[in-house]
Amino acid sequence: MSTSSGLVFDIRHFSVHDGPGLRVTVFLKGCPLSCAWCHNPESQSFETETYMRIHRLDDKEFEFVEHIGNRMSVNEVIQEVEKDISIFDESKGGVTFSGGEPLSQPEFLRDLLKACKAKEIHTAVDTSGFASQLVMESIIPLTDLFLFDIKHISEDEHKKYTGVSNSSIFKNLDLIAKSNKKVIIRIPLIQNITDTGENLKLLREVIRKYPSIERVDILPFHNIAKIKYERFGKNYTLGNAEKYDDQKAEQIKNYFNEVVSIVSIGG
Repeated sequence: MSTSSGLVFDIRHFSVHDGPGLRVTVFLKGCPLSCAWCHNPESQSFETETYMRIHRLDDKEFEFVEHIGNRMSVNEVIQEVEKDISIFDESKGGVTFSGGEPLSQPEFLRDLLKACKAKEIHTAVDTSGFASQLVMESIIPLTDLFLFDIKHISEDEHKKYTGVSNSSIFKNLDLIAKSNKKVIIRIPLIQNITDTGENLKLLREVIRKYPSIERVDILPFHNIAKIKYERFGKNYTLGNAEKYDDQKAEQIKNYFNEVVSIVSIGG
């Protein structure tokens, strides 16, 4: 097995929202995007971070240092994933590599995918699509399913709210779709940012182009991450935004149902 290693900030077992069946989701640390609504602020930095945590028990306080991000080898990650192989078999599940942005650690991701393939484990990559074409071309053959986030069609708006251009993102979506790999599109619903009539219309046209897109997950904004930003001392520009309206999310679900048969709210 490969000796390569990468930075991981979490491994979650029994995940049900990151692909089919019961899954292990491996979160790789570091992301080139800085989305205003990011719900994992601890995933953004490409370095291990430390924070002082305070636990209260009765009238006493206990301080301890929390480390976010561990350097792990491919072997170490696969050993953790293998614990659930029997569950994968029963539930038709597998492993999902998420982030951060997993494509930002391409060698590590490739080696992890190869190791999973060698053990016949179903693989999914949860990605923003922001990567070079060469990286994407190396990942596609090793991946069974892509969970592909699309934030905004407008390049200017995409830069404004994520910090990067979306040109490579749509080129990579085209590569994946034309490879006939299964794709689930994920669309974050952020009030007056991604849920405008124009953006939703253009997103629907993009989805209509690709028959390999079998499903759309719409992800309404929630403010649960506010606690994380406060804990880590990071600025949250949407900290005062309210939870997305359920009725409006249902209307948008129906709108996308006109071009794809399976649309879910919340993944």
